[in-house]
Amino acid sequence: MYIYDTLTAAVAGLEERGYEYDFILTEDFIECKAIDIQLMPEEFEIDEFYRFEGMNDPDDSAVIYAISSPVGNLKGVLIDAYGAYAENISAELLDKLKMHH
Repeated sequence: MYIYDTLTAAVAGLEERGYEYDFILTEDFIECKAIDIQLMPEEFEIDEFYRFEGMNDPDDSAVIYAISSPVGNLKGVLIDAYGAYAENISAELLDKLKMHH
């Protein structure tokens, strides 16, 4: 794993290493709107993750996941606030993210 001081540095570092797509969470899967693809929890792996704490505001805390998938041979990132997804996603997706959180 690499060490990054900021979320911005982590995104830049991961992009340099080929994590080029941006994923977002939905209820049952992660999605990359740029290439119109959805990945179910069993279709991707979390290669690395990095947590960042807000210095002055706990609401600024976030985690970035480096994701890869054999579906389309994709690599990308998923950025989410701590715990923000807990009530909005399926149990399978939550379990996948919690393993690395």
